Amino acid sequence: MADNLEKRPNVGILEVAKNVGVGIFNRTLGRLTGAGIQKDSLIVRAGAKWSGRGGQKDWRVRLTLPAQSNLRDVLLSGEITRPLRDSNGIFWPLTPSMIIQHSANYNALAQTHSNYPFQAYQNSQVDQMNIIGEFPVQNSEDAKHWVATVHFLRTITKMFFGGGDYKGNPPPIMHLSGYGDHMFHNVPVVVNTFNVELRAGIDYISTRQDGVYYKKPGKPTMADVAGPTDDATWAPTISNISSVLVEFLTNAIL
Repeated sequence: MADNLEKRPNVGILEVAKNVGVGIFNRTLGRLTGAGIQKDSLIVRAGAKWSGRGGQKDWRVRLTLPAQSNLRDVLLSGEITRPLRDSNGIFWPLTPSMIIQHSANYNALAQTHSNYPFQAYQNSQVDQMNIIGEFPVQNSEDAKHWVATVHFLRTITKMFFGGGDYKGNPPPIMHLSGYGDHMFHNVPVVVNTFNVELRAGIDYISTRQDGVYYKKPGKPTMADVAGPTDDATWAPTISNISSVLVEFLTNAIL
């Protein structure tokens, strides 16, 4: 701190205290302003956007509901999953790591007076696909999207239960798309597993889903409506979300 004051003689104690105070509410901005970077700097104002590529076709890796599926109103109608309605599912905002594997199975037939067996073809299969990608969160809107993504993955790996017409049905079939029409284009898949890595030593950003409230025992009252801190959810500024997909050969819409 003393070195900074010597290099910047015009900086007073009040400005330093102000910079420290800013760090209480925004650690990242506090570090930058404390280092002498002004609020109007390009570094401070720079930020990534989760939007698509303008008029170009979006080739990000995504898991979406089939276009003809009538599960959209079931899975994306709640306040928590509302940020996913425009994309009809989830996507990885940054380019993920993908591992895909196709295999052909052969049966080795032993031949008399031969050093090598005869490889009789049996079948081929598409093995599991692994997707591992980072999810950045820079503000409360990004945090809402992160919460919706995790909630959606929890939902599509469970069978339907409770009331409704789909009670007892298995988890829905999704469409995998990414990297253009001739790589993954509406490939029918089911989500086998998914993992969310919540790292230690990073910042978390809080968010609230509008209209979501905790229901207290008994008859609902106005007190049940969420207050400023009731349904706050904390999303990590950076996390890994990975999933294992299995290609599903079917003509069914669901």
